[in-house]
Amino acid sequence: MSKDWLTQGIIDFEYKQYVLLAYLKTVRDSFNRNELYPFMADLVFHYRNLILVKENKTLLKESFPKELSLDEVKKLELTYRRMVEDDAVMSELESIIEFSIPKIKNSLEEGSVLYEFVESKCEIAPIGVTPLYAKEGYLFVTQPPEKETRVYRYQMSIYEDSQEQFRSLNTEFIESVEKSLSNTYENIKLNLLRRYKDLPNPAAYLILSKMKFPLMETLMPVAKRLFVKHISKAA
Repeated sequence: MSKDWLTQGIIDFEYKQYVLLAYLKTVRDSFNRNELYPFMADLVFHYRNLILVKENKTLLKESFPKELSLDEVKKLELTYRRMVEDDAVMSELESIIEFSIPKIKNSLEEGSVLYEFVESKCEIAPIGVTPLYAKEGYLFVTQPPEKETRVYRYQMSIYEDSQEQFRSLNTEFIESVEKSLSNTYENIKLNLLRRYKDLPNPAAYLILSKMKFPLMETLMPVAKRLFVKHISKAA
C-alpha cells in the first residue's frame, strides 16, 4: 500500500475501504506464511501516520514518496491543507481514519504475536571468550537442520537525540559455512580471525533458532533486534 494512500487518488470512503482491506488481506497472507517483513514495519508506519492525522490534522512528511523534490512536497502539503479546510473532504477523511485505525491495529497485534513467537524460539550464545568491547564482531545465524550457518560481520552504533538514546545494528553478510563435527563454531571463528586481521580480538555470537522460519522476511529482522537488546543489556 502506498505511503500516501490516505490522500492519494479519490477521497472516498468505500474506495479507501477497499484499498485498505485488500492490503490487509495481503498482510494476513504474509503472516500466515510466517513472513513478518516488510509488512510489520509498514503497519507501524501507517498506524502512526493515521494517529498523527487524527490528532493533529497533519501528515508525516515521510509519507511522501522519496523521489519527490522539495517543491513537489510543498505542493502536496498545500493540497492537503486545502483538503483539511474543505469540510466535506475532511469529513470523508475522518470516516476513513476511524475505520482504518482499528483494522490496522488488529493486524499489528497479529504481527506482534508472530514476532514474539519467533523471538521465543531464538537463543543467543557467545562463541569463545567474549572481549570487553562487543559492539563489533561476528554474528552466526542458523536454524534447523543446523547444517548451514550464515556468517555476518556486525557493528552496533549508538546515537541520541534530545530525549532518548537509539541503537542500530549494521550487518554485512560474509559467507555461508557448513557446520560439522570437525568444523565447529569455534573453528569457524578461528578461520575468520586468520582471514580478517583488522579484527584481532572480535566478539562472536551465535543466534540459533529452534524452528525454521523465512530467513530474510522473519528470522534476520527478529534476530537483529534481539541481538541489539542482548548487547545493550550486557553493556
